[in-house]
Amino acid sequence: MPPHKPELHPRNRNNSLYDFKQLVAACPDLAKYLIITPSGTESVNFSNPNAIKALNKAILKFYYNIHWDLPGDYLCPPIPGRADYLHYIADLLSESHMNLIPRGQKITVLDIGVGGNCIYPLLGVREYGWSYVGTEIDPEAISIAKNLIKQNEMTSSIEIFHQKSPDYIFKGLSKDLHFDACMCNPPFHASQAEAMAGTKRKWKNLKIKSNQLNFGGRENELWCPGGEVAFVTRMIEESPNVKCKWFTTLVSKEASLPGIYKELSKLKGIEVRTISMGQGQKKSRIVAWTFLD
Repeated sequence: MPPHKPELHPRNRNNSLYDFKQLVAACPDLAKYLIITPSGTESVNFSNPNAIKALNKAILKFYYNIHWDLPGDYLCPPIPGRADYLHYIADLLSESHMNLIPRGQKITVLDIGVGGNCIYPLLGVREYGWSYVGTEIDPEAISIAKNLIKQNEMTSSIEIFHQKSPDYIFKGLSKDLHFDACMCNPPFHASQAEAMAGTKRKWKNLKIKSNQLNFGGRENELWCPGGEVAFVTRMIEESPNVKCKWFTTLVSKEASLPGIYKELSKLKGIEVRTISMGQGQKKSRIVAWTFLD
């Protein structure tokens, strides 16, 4: 049996090393990106955006039977980490379901900034059968996401809402909607320069010579004025007006936590959780809050 990856959630389908023979069978295009590491193991060149995309396509096809591709320079998500976020949300929801993982379309999740990759709804439907509403400000990304939904025959489970007010998070959603959870992968950086500096630090730590954003990403996906603290602050400020059991967001930078906790402390009658996540060199966390006891 391949070695276990202890940093991933126990239910994660990728918590053991990849079997590249099976992945190549699922996505033959992956074969041209395979390399042999100095330790003699098979891998891919993680500094190459095309290799990353081919690996993601293979993982989604082999492990989840999801047909997926992403044109242009849209953000290409690391699948194991994205799946972990879903599993931890399922754990949160189980607390009000007699400690049983809730499954089926009665569970409705809001994905803030669904993006062209549409990854959370696609994985959420496959793993748990949940229903999704995804919001997005980019019309082109909406079109790409809708094509993926149609291709995977999930139109009855996933709805995409065009957020025409980019300065707001929840504005425009029907007041009748009630969500079991909302999730968000906010723009982490405050500027393009900050995003590139972070990428250079990553490559330096890994001793890789590259200036590329290996997971791609457009401006609205990677940075916004004030970075993730400003984005999450808007979420927190608007959340009392939304019917949702658990509000959650990824927080990439540990340094962002004090500002986010400060904003949460301004709200009355809430419970706050912080859930640590990790995948390889990447360390992240989920911040979650609820107004329900």
